Amino acid sequence: MSDKDFKGFVRASTGIEGLDYILGGGFPINRMYLLEGDPGAGKTTTALQFLLAGARNGEPGVYATLSETEEELRDVAASHGWSLDGITICELQTAEESLKADSQYTLFHPSEVELSETTRAVLDTVERVKPLRVVFDSLSEMRLLARDSLRYRRQILALKHYFTGQSCTVLLLDYTGSTTGDFQLQSLTHGVISFEYLAPGYGGQRRRLRVQKVRGVSFRDGYHDYRITTGGLAVFPRLVAGAHPPHDFTPGTMASGLPELDTMLGGSLDRGTSAILLGPAGVGKSTLSAQYVTAAAERGDRAAIYTFDESAESWTSRAERLGLPLRRHIEEGRVTIRQIDPAELSPGELAFDIRRAVEGGTRVVVLDSLNGYRHAMPEERFLLLHLHELLSYLNQQGVLTLLVMAQAGLVGETLESPVDLSYLTDTVILLRYFEAFGEVRKAISLVKRRTGAHESSVRELRVGAGGIQIGNEIKELQGVLSGRLQYSGAAEPLLSNGRAAREAQVG
Repeated sequence: MSDKDFKGFVRASTGIEGLDYILGGGFPINRMYLLEGDPGAGKTTTALQFLLAGARNGEPGVYATLSETEEELRDVAASHGWSLDGITICELQTAEESLKADSQYTLFHPSEVELSETTRAVLDTVERVKPLRVVFDSLSEMRLLARDSLRYRRQILALKHYFTGQSCTVLLLDYTGSTTGDFQLQSLTHGVISFEYLAPGYGGQRRRLRVQKVRGVSFRDGYHDYRITTGGLAVFPRLVAGAHPPHDFTPGTMASGLPELDTMLGGSLDRGTSAILLGPAGVGKSTLSAQYVTAAAERGDRAAIYTFDESAESWTSRAERLGLPLRRHIEEGRVTIRQIDPAELSPGELAFDIRRAVEGGTRVVVLDSLNGYRHAMPEERFLLLHLHELLSYLNQQGVLTLLVMAQAGLVGETLESPVDLSYLTDTVILLRYFEAFGEVRKAISLVKRRTGAHESSVRELRVGAGGIQIGNEIKELQGVLSGRLQYSGAAEPLLSNGRAAREAQVG
């Protein structure tokens, strides 16, 4: 067999990469497992992928169905582009007389009573095919046929003993209500996986699963997001930074390509750290992150951009207009940019995508912006925990992470951040508007740098067709931290390509 021997247990792959990872390699073989969830949660699709994985390894499989016809199952498989060749479908059609109360048989030990017609059909198929994998769909119908909880429990227990003796790995599919589960059934099975989906007020459904138990083995507990796509379930294991060994990287800085900015930072940002670019809309946060991405690509490093608030084309075109050759680096494969729809993408899928990018060699990650990322979280109270895990993972992998966050409002004391992330990040770069000589200008300052010394001064920032310019220190600018910026100096310290500065020089 091609199953994995993992920590003393031979495993049967589920056929789903993410679920195998959560289970530590797959299901321990020759055991019975329960997959429970509401209709449409993906139980049947998971069961088919389990049987197909076995068929690819030459393991016979049986799908015993009470709830769906063989035609319906083949239609489901065809919708995913699958062929059910190598899988025996046992369609259980209970005769009308078997639904009468006095015609029911109870399944005890084989020496005690005659098997019911339904159970006998399954066992006859198993005896004939001799499968290594079996799916029973669904237990809801068997529960109705049993009519009595004790009789039902004895039936399941007898089936468990029978299949164990046949060296079968069995999946039992069952419907569960939104608030209660079948705890008797859960106690009989070797493992339990719960599937559920959430229907937010806006956007697509969010699906998640949880491994409740697998006896004798460790697994990744908690909720894990998943998506049903053409081709089956895609499961995105919850990111746990401690589960991934740190990347062996050489500490050092990653220059921005702007000498003045690197001077402010005391040598630029370090590998394996995170920085947040904080300021009102339009002040230049995304542009600065594009500068870092371009500089990294020019050095041969890979970068990944995740944009929530604008299209990938808009993000790229803006950088090109500033003289940053971002499109060339995208075409050459050094930079990837992905437009994220917060209404459709779950946080787990995003973290999984970022992890894959890092495993592929990405050394700079940009999240633009955290305002959009926050809307992707169905429960915002977990945003900080999720970001803490993500940043911890990226830091220990030697990745420079740039977080863009827009503050509410444009000017004055009303500027507010939707969430305080300053304690999570290593560097905080603050950008502000100020007015001087009848012209709106921009200022940049460094509030925090955890890994070394930095300038505490304020400099002017100008973004235009010639690219990004950072001026000298502006000592006459006050109120940066309060939000009420006032410039009381002359025109000379300001960047000279502004209209007001030119007029002052002419005068």
